[in-house]
Amino acid sequence: MNTPLPVLSPTTEPDLALARILFEQLREMSFDGVGITRDPYGKGEHLAHQLLARIAEEHGLRVTRDAALNLYMTLPGRDGEAPAVMTGSHLDSVPRGGNFDGAAGVLAGIAILIGWAKAGYQPAVNVTVMAIRAEESAWFPLSYLGSKAAFGLIPVEAIEVRRVDTGRTLSAHMADFGGDADRLVLQQPWLNANNINCFIELHIEQGPILEDAGQALGIVTGICGSLRYRQACASGRYAHSGATPRLHRQDAVVAVAELVTGLYQDWMELEQQGHQLTVTHGQVSTDAQQADFSKVSGEVKFCIDFRSRSLQTLSLIDQRLQHRLQQITARHGVTFDLGEQTRSAPAAMDPSLQQLLQNAAIEQQVSAMTLQSGAGHDAALFAAQGVASAMLFVRNANGSHNPQESMAFPDFSAATRVLAQALKLRSGPGVVLGKQSDVSY
Repeated sequence: MNTPLPVLSPTTEPDLALARILFEQLREMSFDGVGITRDPYGKGEHLAHQLLARIAEEHGLRVTRDAALNLYMTLPGRDGEAPAVMTGSHLDSVPRGGNFDGAAGVLAGIAILIGWAKAGYQPAVNVTVMAIRAEESAWFPLSYLGSKAAFGLIPVEAIEVRRVDTGRTLSAHMADFGGDADRLVLQQPWLNANNINCFIELHIEQGPILEDAGQALGIVTGICGSLRYRQACASGRYAHSGATPRLHRQDAVVAVAELVTGLYQDWMELEQQGHQLTVTHGQVSTDAQQADFSKVSGEVKFCIDFRSRSLQTLSLIDQRLQHRLQQITARHGVTFDLGEQTRSAPAAMDPSLQQLLQNAAIEQQVSAMTLQSGAGHDAALFAAQGVASAMLFVRNANGSHNPQESMAFPDFSAATRVLAQALKLRSGPGVVLGKQSDVSY
C-alpha cells in the first residue's frame, strides 16, 4: 500500500522565479560565442559555483566545500545528526554544450530549499543540494571525478592526470581555485553512505525518448555503464598516393574505417540477439602535420565508447573488438594501440524511490514514464556506494552536449515540484518556524 504524500502548500513552493533568473545568469557567464562552456576546474565552472554559493548564503542556507571543491548547500533539519537527504547534479559542461545539462538539477534543488527557507519551513533532517565538480569526462579522463572525490575514491596517481585542452594536471587546476589535491587523497572522505538517507538527481534527458513519447518527465530505472578506449591509435605506413599499389599499402584510414563499420555490424547483430548497447566513435583524426591529400595515411587516432546496462554485453562487444583488430592487422599490416581502458559500472535505481517519484508525479498531475539512462550520471556513483538513489528526467528537445538543448521551463517547473514533493516526504515531518524576509535577486 502506498503512503499518501503531503501536498505542498503555496508557502513552501519552490522559488521558480529565482531558478529562471539563475538559468539566464549561468548562460550569460558561460556563453562562448557558439554554445555553453563551463570547464571543470576552470573559469566557467568556478564562476557558476561562486554564483550559486552566494545566492545560497544570501538565503540562509549553510554552504560548505570539500577538498575537491564540491559545493554543498544545506537547509538544516531539526535532527542534524540523522542521515541527510541529498539532491543535486553537476555544473560543468562539455565544450560548446548546452545550458541545462547538469545545471537543471542543481537549480531545481536550490529553488526548493530557498522556497522552504523563505516560508520558514524546517525539515526533520538536513536536506542538501550538491553542486558536483567535473562530471563531464571530456576534459579529464576520469568518470564521475567530483563525486568520486567526495567519497574518497580518487587514487593518488589520478591527481596527476592532465586536462585534454590545457595539458595541465588535475592538481594544478584544482590549486588555481583553492582546492588541495594532496588533502583530497589523504583525508577522510567527505561523504559516507551511512550518513546519506538518499540521493535524487534531476537531469534533462539527453536523448529523444521523452520527446518522442510526448511525456514531460521520466523516472529512471537504471543507468548504463561504459567501457572506453579514449586514446586509440592505428599505425600504418605513409606512402605516395599515386605511386603505391593497393597490395603495398598499410593504410591506417582504411583499417580504422573497416573497424568502425565492423563494430557497427556487431552492434546490430547483438541488438538482434536482445542486447542493449551503444557503440560510438566520437573522435577520428589523421595527423594534421603529416597527413596530406597526396599521401596514404600512416596514422589515425580515434576513440571507442561502448555503453550498456549489462557488464556481460560490454565484455562481449570488447571480445568482438579484439577479434576484429586481429583480422584487420593481418589483412592490412596496420597495428593498433588502444591505450588505457576506462570503465564505469551500470547502476540500478532504488525501487522505493522510483515509486516515491511516481506518486509525487501523480499528486502533481504530471505524467511520467519509466526509462533507462544511456548516459552516465553521478547518481550511478552514489548507488555504487550503497546510497539509495534515483533520477528524474526532464524532457529536452534536440538532444544534449550541443548548444541546441531545449528544455521548456514549464517542464522544468513540473519536475521541480515533483522533486520537492519527494524530498519533503523523504526528509520527514517538518515544521514552519516563521517566514524569512525576501532577498532581492
